[in-house]
Amino acid sequence: MKIEVLFPEFCNLYGDLANMKYLQKCLPEAEFIETAFDQEPVFVKEEVNLIYLGPMTETMQERAISKLKNYRKRLQEVIDQNTVMLLTGNSLEIFGNYIEKENGEKIEGLGIFPIHAKRDMMHRWNDMVLGKMKQQEDIEIVGFKNQFTQSYGENTENPFVLVEKGTGLCKESKLEGIQQNNCIATYLLGPILIINPLFTKYILSKMGVENPRLAFETEVMEAYEKRLEEFKRIL
Repeated sequence: MKIEVLFPEFCNLYGDLANMKYLQKCLPEAEFIETAFDQEPVFVKEEVNLIYLGPMTETMQERAISKLKNYRKRLQEVIDQNTVMLLTGNSLEIFGNYIEKENGEKIEGLGIFPIHAKRDMMHRWNDMVLGKMKQQEDIEIVGFKNQFTQSYGENTENPFVLVEKGTGLCKESKLEGIQQNNCIATYLLGPILIINPLFTKYILSKMGVENPRLAFETEVMEAYEKRLEEFKRIL
């Protein structure tokens, strides 16, 4: 089992690398590879079971786009081959068509997802989200948002979450994120794997883990059930 964590030195806003720290507890025998920005990603020449990219500052987001453009064709290949990928926070926007700044300048993205983002650095958007996975509707998802951007475009066929309370890719949408094969891109923070244990089991099963068991399973399930109850009550 091989998991690649891209650019951990700066893709860790909101402590989202805790997603991978938790997976290490769940998969103590797995190989976790932390690929620094100045290194060639392992997925370029080798098969991996999971690729993870977390949220980052807007400046580093632009640098990440420039870096990953070199591997755009390979990224599309691994998505088509059903490799599991998890993109959290604004890393989602890297895979869209472009990011539009306040002055109208457009930063070209990888063009893998048919969406685009608009920045508004003077207004931060915070939200709490409750919904169900589109591809696995018995799994309820909770999460948080903290962003300066909204995304627009076509995700009606492949959203990650059907939102019941909260917002989707933008304030006007109830469709959150994108799931393309086993590539899941979402604005949701949390860290999402720790606060959504059923989703974590889903990810592990897609990675090829049979009968996945979670680290601290009793505790994380109790916390999840309590959080679900609270979200349903207050949202």
